[in-house]
Amino acid sequence: MTGHAIVIGGGIGGLAAAVALRRIGWRVDVLERVPAFGEVGAGLSQSPNAMRALAELGLADQAEAASMPTWATHAMRLPSGRHLMRAPAGGRPPLRAFRRAALHRLLLQALPEDVVHTGVEVTGLAQDSGKVTVTCTTGRREADLVVGADGIHSLTRRLLWPHAPAPRFLGYTAWLGLAGTSIPVSGSITLGRGRYFLIHPVAPSQVYWALGTAADRPGVRFDDEPEQVRRRVSGWHDPIPALLEATPSEQVRHIDIHELPDLPAYTSGRIALLGDAAHAMSPDRGQGAGQSIEDAVVLAAALAAGASVPAALDAYDARRRPRTQAVARGARQAGHQMIDAGPISHALAVLALRVTPSTLWARLAPRALGPLWDWTPTALHPSLT
Repeated sequence: MTGHAIVIGGGIGGLAAAVALRRIGWRVDVLERVPAFGEVGAGLSQSPNAMRALAELGLADQAEAASMPTWATHAMRLPSGRHLMRAPAGGRPPLRAFRRAALHRLLLQALPEDVVHTGVEVTGLAQDSGKVTVTCTTGRREADLVVGADGIHSLTRRLLWPHAPAPRFLGYTAWLGLAGTSIPVSGSITLGRGRYFLIHPVAPSQVYWALGTAADRPGVRFDDEPEQVRRRVSGWHDPIPALLEATPSEQVRHIDIHELPDLPAYTSGRIALLGDAAHAMSPDRGQGAGQSIEDAVVLAAALAAGASVPAALDAYDARRRPRTQAVARGARQAGHQMIDAGPISHALAVLALRVTPSTLWARLAPRALGPLWDWTPTALHPSLT
């Protein structure tokens, strides 16, 4: 089955959907409301499941070239610098770390220039048994399928389910930064009580970092955001001070962490939700972008195999909703353990990590994360890949 699809939203999930749909022979238009793409976010890591999804999009080599290996999940420290867990010597790190803009760019470059239309804002949707009509600032467009990849505050979602719960604040906030530095840096996580500091190298001379910490309410901002980061990690081990010193003020972003309560469905008729529009989650499993790329591949595979668009979307919903909602729950629990742990819980967690040999952890972690990391995509249409 082929046809014409309109993808609402030109972020990572929307572009991945466009690439996937084109690989199975669909004609695609992406409508993005911003007039031009800029730097959104700072960095992110992709685990093996997401890298397999990128490979299914035909982007394995490009993704490898645009990222750096990182052992962050296997290298944990205390603010004093004491190692709780060391990365194993040799072997292949399980994660690839990207500058977010680099991952977005490689997806954008996989599409012809006439596919993505910027500066176009969608204002309404209507559908019947045969088509979807999209009303936007440039007029009306018709398609066989509409994919809502328009983020956590998705208009598509609000139009489909106007009474669905709004995104909810998870009780913590984060600062993200990109440091330009020639200092050799390995991926790591430093665990303080009520806060953590994540480090990922994303290029030979560039490092992504993130500080997560508890917050009573969202929306609190400061005149000097970098100073707030320095104050919260004052006295923490090297290379944290050097990374903060090497981060230009304009490369520091402050965000509040929200998630989307479970939806009853990701599809309605000929309209599907994808990525944060369907299942926005906390970053504590490093799965937000990865799950949206998975969504894109599964959606395309369902359409390639389905007898009709509605039937294919039913299959997509059945496959994606249980997995993504489970991943979101796991991310929320992981964030709670790091951000909300009291003194006793924090001390017990540190003790457990301290007494676990790093070699044993290197064997246990992949097993524990197996249900998440071992996911393998269905191959897209073999005649078009």
